[in-house]
Order: sequence, then structure tokens, then C-alpha cells
Amino acid sequence: MAEADPSRPLSTTRITDVDVDSLAHCAGYLNLQDLSNLAMSCKYFKRVAYSDSIWLRWLRDSWPDHILSSSSQALEVRDAYMARRTALQQFKFVDPFVADFYTVPQPYSHVVMDKNDVVFSQGSMIGMMKIDSCLSGRQSFIMRSDHNARITCMRLFSLGGTSLFKSDAPGSENILVTSSCDHTIRLWWKGSCQRCFRGHNGPVSILSDKLLGEVGGKVLASGGEDATVRLWSLNSSGKRGQQALKATLYGHEKPVKLMSVAGHKISLLVTISKNSKVRVWDTATSSAVRSSCCVGMASVAGAPVKMKCHESMVYVAAGSSVISIDLRTMQKVLTAAVYQPNLYSFEIMPSKSLICTGGNGSVMLWDIRRNQETLTPGPIAELESHRGPVTFLHMDPYKIVTGGPEDSYVNVLETDTFTQTNSLICCSTEEASTSSGCAGLAVNGYQIVTASYGEEHGLLRFRDFANAACPVVESGDERASKFWDPQSYSDSGGSDC
Repeated sequence: MAEADPSRPLSTTRITDVDVDSLAHCAGYLNLQDLSNLAMSCKYFKRVAYSDSIWLRWLRDSWPDHILSSSSQALEVRDAYMARRTALQQFKFVDPFVADFYTVPQPYSHVVMDKNDVVFSQGSMIGMMKIDSCLSGRQSFIMRSDHNARITCMRLFSLGGTSLFKSDAPGSENILVTSSCDHTIRLWWKGSCQRCFRGHNGPVSILSDKLLGEVGGKVLASGGEDATVRLWSLNSSGKRGQQALKATLYGHEKPVKLMSVAGHKISLLVTISKNSKVRVWDTATSSAVRSSCCVGMASVAGAPVKMKCHESMVYVAAGSSVISIDLRTMQKVLTAAVYQPNLYSFEIMPSKSLICTGGNGSVMLWDIRRNQETLTPGPIAELESHRGPVTFLHMDPYKIVTGGPEDSYVNVLETDTFTQTNSLICCSTEEASTSSGCAGLAVNGYQIVTASYGEEHGLLRFRDFANAACPVVESGDERASKFWDPQSYSDSGGSDC
């Protein structure tokens, strides 16, 4: 190889010497996350990432039939794109796509969304519905009755990191795991039961919210009415999973009600029993049956409502308060929320330091950072917009969705401002007086599924706001707490906008 001529000057061309339009053409092939990363790298690349040509393409590809409003035309193209995307995420429209699916007239125990699929349970039955296939006329509504008693918990986990179905399952797919009062845990994939785990001596009451352990050695945790915590390997084979039970953990005196995996250490499992005793288990130190690996204990006041871990903290909603406990010291750090006489639901968004709680007819928003400085925490916002207890809460960076069994409407609020953006009916208007109210809800981006049931049938109502065009109009209707008129929502599809 010829040596470089020392008398020849080295090239000093830098990437910033390339003009913005040329770089914008290249950046047009990036996804939104990569564009965001590019914009944060330096001021020059921010100009590239904010180029109108990039965001015009995103607008046209995402909403080819959408015409910018006069107010949107006054914005930069990127700002117009982000404004529409945010408004769709917050359900600020009256003309989403709506589809109703009827089931048996029984209460719903759980409703979850797996991408564009809906999974629900009624008693011991599991229903699986592929929305795209149903809408195209193909039969894809499946009911399964493998459990023979009420289903108590339902979780979705990614197949990535497990050896289940390794030969023919892409890692991006999810498996469904259910527990039941029939003492079993079942793993579902492609519409059928693939594994059945047996080991509890009573009803299985709860499953871990995440899988424990490292990639290739994932473990599922379950809690039962027998007051035990059991660990199951998801790498075992066999239809009944005879070799799946890795360990049985003893220590609770009452039935295990809730469990959550720690954020700072993936082997730590936090559980709480019916008598409000909290235990922390290091599942990496135990592999033998009847061993105890409890590494921390605490207690809270009141009946457990929900529990969620974030990093080294666990937030426990019980009785009338939300308590934060440091898992490294097992000391109570703060009381993050208080509502009398008791809480019915709880969600947390650590990235915004926000907690949302549901009470009797009201929803409250709490700032964790602000309440660190006081012994008497107070909400930063409260909205009394429901009839009866608020038992269902969804919270994401854009919106909060609330509902309860005595109210036929679910309400949608902006996460940052707590302003109500919409109110969606769960049943037909004619059945509102006889319906169960909201019996379940699941939210996934632009989509929402609500459940209700009456004497004649159960109803799953699917709404997709991805291509909605007609904004909700402000109204002075008292039913919507002076923000939006719930009657402005058109469940029949179509719009006069």
C-alpha cells in the first residue's frame, strides 16, 4: 500500500460543511426517536432535524387525507405535526373510528390491548379478538375455557429473553399469562394455551408485573391465597410445566394480594399481603423449594389497592394513602397522597413525578417532589367528574383516562394540565340507564377499548383516533365539569365537520 504523501494537506471537511438540505434528505429516513436524538446532539443538527421537508413527509405519511387547519398553518411544520399527534393521543376529537363487539352478559374481570389485539376475561372465559381481522370480515373472535374458575390476573410479557417457542416466535411478540381461582397459571400464544403451571394450594391471586432475572433465564412470580410466593421458569418444556416451579417462598401469614419487580435490581420482588405486610425477596439467592430469601420487611396502614416499583422505590397505595418506601433501607420516605375515606385506584408517572388517584366521584393529581417538603400532602389538581368510585385509571405522558362501575362514561384528561378533553360513553345511549357502567378499559396510544354489560349482552367498544379530524368543541355542560360536552361524541361514526 502506498504511503500518504506528507506534502499533501489532510482534508479538513466536516459533516457540518454539508448543507442543511442535503443532511435533511438523509435524516428523512430516520424514525422519530432517532430524529429526537439528532436534534439533541448539537445546534446544527437541530436545524437539520427540524427541517420542514422532514416533517412534511411525516405529516403526509401519517395522515395522507389530513388538511392543516388555519391555526396549524401558522405553525412550523414540525410544530403542526407534533400538535396534531398530541391532540390525537389526548382523544381531542369527536369522530374516531368506532366498532362494537358483543359478548355474553357477564362482568368483565380484565381487558388488555396487545398492539392491535384485544384480550379480555369474563369469569373463567378468555376472549381474544384481532381487530384488523374482525373489521375485514374474517373470523378472529376466539373464546377459550381452559380455566375452570374465575381468572384473577392477566399479564402480557415479551417473548424476547425467554426460550419459549424459540424456533418459531419473533422476539417482538408477546405471550399472555393468566392466573385463576382453579389454582393454575396458564401461558397463551397464538390463541391457545401452551403451558399450564400447577403448584399453589389455593387460588392464584396475582402475577408479577415484569419478569425477573437475566435474558435467557427469565422467571415469573405468582402469589396465592395460600400465602406463598412461587417462582416459575419460563424456559421449561412440557404442556403442564412439571419442571417449571423453581422455588416456593414462605413468610406471609395472609393471602398475597399484590407484587411488583424492583426497578434498580431485576432479581428483587416486592409483595404485599392482605394484612398489609410488605416483603422484599431476592429471587437470585434461592433455587430450592421451601427456602426463604426475604431481604426486607415493612408494613402500611389500610387494605392494599395497588403497588408499583420505580428504581429503588416502591409506591404502595393502601387504605387512604400512597406511601413511598426505599427498598435499600426499607424506610418510609414520604406520604405521597392522602384521600379520605379510602382510595380506589392509583397510577404513577415517575418521569413527570406525578401520581394520580381515584376516589369516590373524584380524581386527583399529586406532585411527588412537592410533597417531599410537607407532612400533609395536598393534590395539585382535583376533578369531581364521576358518579361513584373511580376504579379504573390509565396514565401516560399525554393523557389520563378514568372510569368506574357506576358511571357509563370514561373521562379523558391532559396529563400536564389536568384539563378534561373528552368524555366517552361505554354503552349505547339507550342502555345508559341499565348498563353496568365502565366494567373495564384498556388504552394503547390512539386507541381505547371500554367494557360494559347489561342483561342482554356484554359490550366491548373499540375506538381508534388515529385518523380523526373533527375536534371536540368546548361546552358549558355541567355533566362534563364545565370542560367538554360528553354528548358531542358520535358513537355512530361520521361527522358533520
